[in-house]
Amino acid sequence: MGELILIRHGETEWSRSGQHTSWTDLPLTELGERQARALVPLLAEREIGLTLVSPYLRARRTAELAGLTAPRETPDLREWDYGAYEGVTTVDIRRTRPDWNLWTDGVAAGPDEHPGESPQEVGARADRILAEVRAAASRLGEADIALVAHSHFLRVLTARYLRLTPASGELFQLATGAVSRLGTEHGKPVVTALNMALPQRLFDAIA
Repeated sequence: MGELILIRHGETEWSRSGQHTSWTDLPLTELGERQARALVPLLAEREIGLTLVSPYLRARRTAELAGLTAPRETPDLREWDYGAYEGVTTVDIRRTRPDWNLWTDGVAAGPDEHPGESPQEVGARADRILAEVRAAASRLGEADIALVAHSHFLRVLTARYLRLTPASGELFQLATGAVSRLGTEHGKPVVTALNMALPQRLFDAIA
Protein backbone atom coordinates (compact mmCIF):
# COMPACT_ATOMS: atom_id res chain seq x y z
CA MET A 1 0.00 0.00 0.00
CA GLY A 2 0.94 3.65 -0.07
CA GLU A 3 0.68 5.66 3.13
CA LEU A 4 -2.08 6.09 5.67
CA ILE A 5 -3.11 9.76 5.67
CA LEU A 6 -4.54 10.98 8.97
CA ILE A 7 -6.60 14.17 8.96
CA ARG A 8 -7.99 15.70 12.12
CA HIS A 9 -11.09 17.78 11.46
CA GLY A 10 -10.90 21.56 11.50
CA GLU A 11 -11.57 23.72 14.54
CA THR A 12 -14.91 23.70 16.35
CA GLU A 13 -16.01 25.91 19.24
CA TRP A 14 -15.24 23.12 21.69
CA SER A 15 -11.86 22.18 20.25
CA ARG A 16 -10.95 25.86 20.66
CA SER A 17 -12.12 25.94 24.28
CA GLY A 18 -10.61 22.56 25.17
CA GLN A 19 -13.95 20.86 25.93
CA HIS A 20 -14.02 17.12 25.32
CA THR A 21 -16.16 16.48 22.25
CA SER A 22 -17.28 13.05 21.15
CA TRP A 23 -20.94 12.64 20.16
CA THR A 24 -21.89 16.34 20.37
CA ASP A 25 -22.19 17.08 16.67
CA LEU A 26 -20.72 20.57 16.37
CA PRO A 27 -20.05 22.34 13.06
CA LEU A 28 -16.69 23.78 12.08
CA THR A 29 -15.96 27.38 13.00
CA GLU A 30 -15.03 29.85 10.27
CA LEU A 31 -11.38 29.13 11.05
CA GLY A 32 -12.11 25.40 10.93
CA GLU A 33 -13.55 25.74 7.43
CA ARG A 34 -10.45 27.65 6.32
CA GLN A 35 -8.26 24.95 7.84
CA ALA A 36 -10.18 22.32 5.87
CA ARG A 37 -9.85 24.22 2.58
CA ALA A 38 -6.13 24.62 3.27
CA LEU A 39 -5.79 20.84 3.08
CA VAL A 40 -6.45 20.86 -0.68
CA PRO A 41 -2.88 21.78 -1.75
CA LEU A 42 -1.40 19.45 0.88
CA LEU A 43 -3.30 16.52 -0.60
CA ALA A 44 -3.12 17.51 -4.27
CA GLU A 45 -0.07 15.41 -5.10
CA ARG A 46 -1.27 12.31 -3.25
CA GLU A 47 -3.01 9.45 -5.01
CA ILE A 48 -5.78 8.66 -2.54
CA GLY A 49 -7.59 5.46 -3.40
CA LEU A 50 -9.97 5.36 -0.43
CA THR A 51 -11.26 7.85 2.14
CA LEU A 52 -12.90 6.73 5.36
CA VAL A 53 -14.60 9.42 7.45
CA SER A 54 -16.17 9.64 10.90
CA PRO A 55 -19.96 10.05 10.78
CA TYR A 56 -19.83 13.36 12.68
CA LEU A 57 -20.48 16.63 10.85
CA ARG A 58 -17.11 18.21 11.69
CA ALA A 59 -15.25 15.32 10.03
CA ARG A 60 -17.58 15.02 7.04
CA ARG A 61 -17.37 18.76 6.34
CA THR A 62 -13.59 18.68 6.61
CA ALA A 63 -13.43 15.87 4.04
CA GLU A 64 -15.74 17.78 1.72
CA LEU A 65 -13.78 21.06 1.89
CA ALA A 66 -10.48 19.19 1.53
CA GLY A 67 -11.67 17.89 -1.84
CA LEU A 68 -11.73 14.22 -0.85
CA THR A 69 -14.15 12.43 -3.15
CA ALA A 70 -16.62 9.67 -2.23
CA PRO A 71 -15.70 9.42 1.46
CA ARG A 72 -17.18 6.39 3.19
CA GLU A 73 -18.71 7.02 6.60
CA THR A 74 -17.25 4.57 9.09
CA PRO A 75 -18.72 4.46 12.62
CA ASP A 76 -15.53 3.02 14.14
CA LEU A 77 -13.78 6.32 13.30
CA ARG A 78 -15.92 8.25 15.80
CA GLU A 79 -14.17 10.03 18.65
CA TRP A 80 -13.46 8.47 22.06
CA ASP A 81 -16.74 8.30 24.00
CA TYR A 82 -16.03 10.63 26.92
CA GLY A 83 -19.06 9.54 28.97
CA ALA A 84 -19.73 12.01 31.79
CA TYR A 85 -16.83 14.18 30.61
CA GLU A 86 -18.54 15.23 27.38
CA GLY A 87 -18.24 19.02 27.09
CA VAL A 88 -15.93 19.23 30.13
CA THR A 89 -12.34 20.51 30.03
CA THR A 90 -9.36 18.72 31.54
CA VAL A 91 -8.87 21.68 33.90
CA ASP A 92 -12.41 21.24 35.27
CA ILE A 93 -12.07 17.46 35.61
CA ARG A 94 -8.88 17.88 37.62
CA ARG A 95 -10.63 20.11 40.16
CA THR A 96 -12.07 16.91 41.64
CA ARG A 97 -9.59 14.37 40.19
CA PRO A 98 -6.20 16.12 40.35
CA ASP A 99 -4.24 13.17 38.94
CA TRP A 100 -6.72 12.26 36.21
CA ASN A 101 -5.22 11.09 32.90
CA LEU A 102 -7.50 10.13 30.02
CA TRP A 103 -4.90 7.77 28.59
CA THR A 104 -4.67 5.55 31.64
CA ASP A 105 -7.83 6.28 33.63
CA GLY A 106 -10.46 6.50 30.92
CA VAL A 107 -13.61 8.47 31.75
CA ALA A 108 -16.43 8.57 34.26
CA ALA A 109 -19.57 6.70 33.23
CA GLY A 110 -22.10 8.73 31.27
CA PRO A 111 -25.74 8.11 30.25
CA ASP A 112 -26.83 4.72 28.96
CA GLU A 113 -26.46 5.74 25.31
CA HIS A 114 -22.96 7.17 25.95
CA PRO A 115 -21.43 5.21 28.84
CA GLY A 116 -17.84 6.17 28.01
CA GLU A 117 -14.92 4.10 26.75
CA SER A 118 -11.72 2.77 28.24
CA PRO A 119 -8.39 3.16 26.41
CA GLN A 120 -8.58 -0.54 25.56
CA GLU A 121 -12.03 -0.19 24.00
CA VAL A 122 -10.86 2.70 21.82
CA GLY A 123 -7.80 0.62 20.92
CA ALA A 124 -10.05 -2.23 19.78
CA ARG A 125 -11.87 0.13 17.41
CA ALA A 126 -8.54 1.38 16.08
CA ASP A 127 -7.46 -2.20 15.46
CA ARG A 128 -10.64 -2.81 13.45
CA ILE A 129 -9.94 0.25 11.31
CA LEU A 130 -6.36 -0.89 10.71
CA ALA A 131 -7.61 -4.33 9.70
CA GLU A 132 -10.00 -2.68 7.24
CA VAL A 133 -7.15 -0.55 5.90
CA ARG A 134 -4.94 -3.59 5.37
CA ALA A 135 -7.73 -5.41 3.55
CA ALA A 136 -8.38 -2.41 1.29
CA ALA A 137 -4.66 -1.91 0.61
CA SER A 138 -4.43 -5.30 -1.10
CA ARG A 139 -6.67 -4.05 -3.91
CA LEU A 140 -5.45 -0.44 -4.03
CA GLY A 141 -1.81 -1.10 -4.81
CA GLU A 142 0.37 1.93 -4.05
CA ALA A 143 -2.52 4.36 -3.52
CA ASP A 144 -2.86 6.08 -0.15
CA ILE A 145 -5.79 5.68 2.23
CA ALA A 146 -7.13 8.75 4.05
CA LEU A 147 -8.83 8.73 7.46
CA VAL A 148 -10.72 11.89 8.47
CA ALA A 149 -11.54 11.76 12.15
CA HIS A 150 -10.74 13.09 15.61
CA SER A 151 -7.76 13.86 17.79
CA HIS A 152 -7.84 11.25 20.54
CA PHE A 153 -9.04 8.45 18.30
CA LEU A 154 -6.36 9.11 15.68
CA ARG A 155 -3.72 9.29 18.40
CA VAL A 156 -4.74 5.84 19.63
CA LEU A 157 -4.76 4.57 16.04
CA THR A 158 -1.25 5.93 15.53
CA ALA A 159 -0.07 4.08 18.62
CA ARG A 160 -1.66 0.82 17.51
CA TYR A 161 -0.21 1.18 13.99
CA LEU A 162 3.22 1.46 15.62
CA ARG A 163 2.46 -1.67 17.71
CA LEU A 164 2.23 0.34 20.93
CA THR A 165 -0.45 0.26 23.63
CA PRO A 166 -3.54 2.49 23.24
CA ALA A 167 -2.28 4.66 26.12
CA SER A 168 0.82 5.45 24.07
CA GLY A 169 -1.38 7.74 21.99
CA GLU A 170 -0.51 10.26 24.67
CA LEU A 171 2.84 10.70 22.89
CA PHE A 172 1.32 12.14 19.71
CA GLN A 173 -0.27 15.60 19.49
CA LEU A 174 -2.53 16.19 16.48
CA ALA A 175 -3.55 19.73 15.56
CA THR A 176 -6.92 20.69 14.09
CA GLY A 177 -6.96 20.75 10.31
CA ALA A 178 -3.52 19.16 9.98
CA VAL A 179 -2.25 16.17 8.00
CA SER A 180 -0.11 13.37 9.38
CA ARG A 181 1.14 10.26 7.58
CA LEU A 182 1.94 6.72 8.60
CA GLY A 183 4.11 4.49 6.44
CA THR A 184 6.91 1.96 6.61
CA GLU A 185 10.69 1.95 6.60
CA HIS A 186 12.53 -1.33 5.95
CA GLY A 187 9.26 -3.13 6.48
CA LYS A 188 8.54 -1.59 9.90
CA PRO A 189 5.72 0.89 10.71
CA VAL A 190 6.83 4.50 11.15
CA VAL A 191 5.43 8.03 11.35
CA THR A 192 6.47 9.71 8.09
CA ALA A 193 4.93 13.14 8.77
CA LEU A 194 3.19 14.82 11.69
CA ASN A 195 0.94 17.90 11.79
CA MET A 196 1.60 19.17 8.28
CA ALA A 197 -0.10 22.47 7.47
CA LEU A 198 0.27 25.31 5.00
CA PRO A 199 2.78 28.05 5.86
CA GLN A 200 0.98 30.96 7.52
CA ARG A 201 1.44 33.33 4.57
CA LEU A 202 -0.33 30.85 2.26
CA PHE A 203 -2.99 30.03 4.83
CA ASP A 204 -3.79 33.73 5.22
CA ALA A 205 -4.49 33.93 1.49
CA ILE A 206 -7.31 31.37 1.69
CA ALA A 207 -10.72 32.99 1.71
